[in-house]
Amino acid sequence: MRNLFACVAALVAISFAASAAGVEDFYKGKEISVIVGYTTGNAYDGSARALSRHMAKFIPGKPTMIVRNMPGAGSLAAANFLYGVAPKDGATFGIFSRGVPMEPLLGNAEAKFDAAKFTWIGSIGGEASVCAIWHTSPVKTWDDMLSKPFVTGANATSGTGVYTIILQKVFGAKMKLVVGYPGGNEMSLAIERGELDGRCGWSWSSVTSTKPDWVRDKKISIPVQLGLIRSPLLPDVPTVAEFAKTDRERQILKLIFSRQDMGWPFTAPPAIPEDRKIALRNAFAATMTDEAFLKEARLLELEVNLMTGDDLEKLVDDLYATPEAVVAETRSIVEAASK
Repeated sequence: MRNLFACVAALVAISFAASAAGVEDFYKGKEISVIVGYTTGNAYDGSARALSRHMAKFIPGKPTMIVRNMPGAGSLAAANFLYGVAPKDGATFGIFSRGVPMEPLLGNAEAKFDAAKFTWIGSIGGEASVCAIWHTSPVKTWDDMLSKPFVTGANATSGTGVYTIILQKVFGAKMKLVVGYPGGNEMSLAIERGELDGRCGWSWSSVTSTKPDWVRDKKISIPVQLGLIRSPLLPDVPTVAEFAKTDRERQILKLIFSRQDMGWPFTAPPAIPEDRKIALRNAFAATMTDEAFLKEARLLELEVNLMTGDDLEKLVDDLYATPEAVVAETRSIVEAASK
């Protein structure tokens, strides 16, 4: 029996070594395409370029990594490409909007993929999203949001208007949403002029990078984080999930706000070879502790808090197991927000 175990162990070791050698042989001299669903200069683009500059040294064979931008349809074009067109050999992976994995679930017919079948590689970390309210507004706290009328704005092409509708429909927040601002700069000016009380669905990294004086001089209050888990950057600010009172409310919030905890997720096409999937996941995880990468991430104000490929896979599976009645209700809220 002892000899049998020894033989099995030897065979496993040989198989592992052969697999590792096969991965190295495949990637040596290879060019890996990192697809980004946005134009250059976008935050998703920045995270992909930072990753690409450091991850290759952790992949067996040390391939070259090239970022390729594929904008279109709010990054749906990139998601559809990765799922249905890109080679399934482990030499292509990419990043698209953190909200895209839920698009098929929420009824978007243009989403031509099954999110559960992607090969999830990992996420750099969550992206804290907040409601930021101007200091002259009577709204300072979550309870104020439920009892005092106030006005927020949203970008004409941004999905964050959905966040306001969720707060209205699920909690009865006394918010009026003004949609149509070309971008964040215009909304910030509207806040300073008193046209808006604030913004909901604003990335904290964007607040601190574009309006550091607002934070430093306490010109805004942050009554709530729009996510499921408190960001280490805002440990004293409650999340919207903390105010849910029923399973239904918690499930709706998870469908919408889990994207913030997903943050900057990278994925490869479905059904790539298992050994290459493992190699990419391991290399991604190793990059998240690499000092050179962490230094660059700090400059980009990326919050590095690894979510593994396995974690992403489990989260997507869990989202797609949401009861249909809850999905239908959430879908109707999203559709109302898009009108």
